[in-house]
Amino acid sequence: MTDEPRQTTPRPILSSISAQLFVANIRSSCDFYTNKLGFALEFIYGDPPYYGQVVRDNARLALRLVFEPVFVGDVRKREHLLSASITVGTANEIKQLFLSCQAAGVSFHQALKKEPWGARTFIVSDPDENLILFAGPAAD
Repeated sequence: MTDEPRQTTPRPILSSISAQLFVANIRSSCDFYTNKLGFALEFIYGDPPYYGQVVRDNARLALRLVFEPVFVGDVRKREHLLSASITVGTANEIKQLFLSCQAAGVSFHQALKKEPWGARTFIVSDPDENLILFAGPAAD
């Protein structure tokens, strides 16, 4: 046995994540995320388009064109299968975001509510029935 200190390599830091959503029409999905949820179009790729990305602050959503249903029937709604979760920093911000989505006519799977674990959440449903959860603290 040796008493020499072991050299350790620093562990890689994961700096971001981008959820990939399956959509039936890239352009209409980009319109929904930019016009209804306040994202900006990062890019659309392909001719005709089959891949794109929208971004808002540190949240990125990749949009991938698919030509057939990915899930069977209404399983996403019935089982509350989330496609992405996005967090905000304060209780005021989650309420403000909910109100802006409401004013934009977004379809909600779940309205803003306080969860038993202390968060405030709401879930939107995009035109392809992808469920996007927004979460923030219940109080600042």
